[in-house]
Amino acid sequence: MKKPSLWQVSITTSLEAEEAVVELLARVFARASGVYTNEETKITIASVYCQKQAEWTPKKRAALVAGLKQIKASGLDLGAGKISVNKVAREDWSESWKRHFKPIEIGSQLLVKPSWIKRRLKKNQALVVLDPGLSFGTGNHPTTSFCLHEIVRSRKSQQAQSFLDIGTGSGILSISAVKLGYKPVVALDFDPEAVRVARENALLNGVDRQLRITRKDVTKLPLTGREKFDLICANLISNLLVSAQKQILSFLKPGGTLVLAGILKEEFPKIEKAFKQAGLKKLRDLEEGEWRSGSFTFPA
Repeated sequence: MKKPSLWQVSITTSLEAEEAVVELLARVFARASGVYTNEETKITIASVYCQKQAEWTPKKRAALVAGLKQIKASGLDLGAGKISVNKVAREDWSESWKRHFKPIEIGSQLLVKPSWIKRRLKKNQALVVLDPGLSFGTGNHPTTSFCLHEIVRSRKSQQAQSFLDIGTGSGILSISAVKLGYKPVVALDFDPEAVRVARENALLNGVDRQLRITRKDVTKLPLTGREKFDLICANLISNLLVSAQKQILSFLKPGGTLVLAGILKEEFPKIEKAFKQAGLKKLRDLEEGEWRSGSFTFPA
């Protein structure tokens, strides 16, 4: 039986305004968006995918129009700022992803690849098979890549370490953590579609019983009585990192590591200052393209 089509809501913008537009789409639709950038023209298209046409309402269009006006008024080069809505066959959507999703290796410890690509594993290399879903996170984006490197870097063999994935998306980070030996591993996301896709990917990789994936709004979690973790990855938009700062820190063990990603390089100093004021010390950071990510810990 033919699967129902998807509805793609896209905004054409510039590289400069990419993060602001991505954040706008996430706020209006309460889900992550995918981004494609033409390397020659530097034109960026940010998109979200809806299961039903009814999800695209006049109220949401008005919210996008108002948000784009605010972005332009802030001084960012919005580019075309064009909103478009297209009906997309699931098969066409999947095929388009195949052109963008390439295998990635994190040293000799981890290989993440789609199911349609064959690749021989290195000795003792963990494998994560991940096909794209409506919730993004394939490892090719600089912020996801930084998180994966930190998961590998932080893993101490023969030692019990726990991991929390806040904003799990496709589940790539938490699945990788299980494969590398972290235990327990917990993943949170507010988007029900992300939770569904992450659970499917966990099942595909045979780690569904070792990974707890739940739908939660991190900004509304209580600050006490929390399970603590050795390593936390919070790959979220900047506003969420600030508004959920106390909740995120309530999960961190003393001496644990907190990885913050999903941050536009111009916004990183603000995020860094906020978490340093909360008592954290920066361990390292990396700037790649328009993005900057960092790892933090409480001083010993």
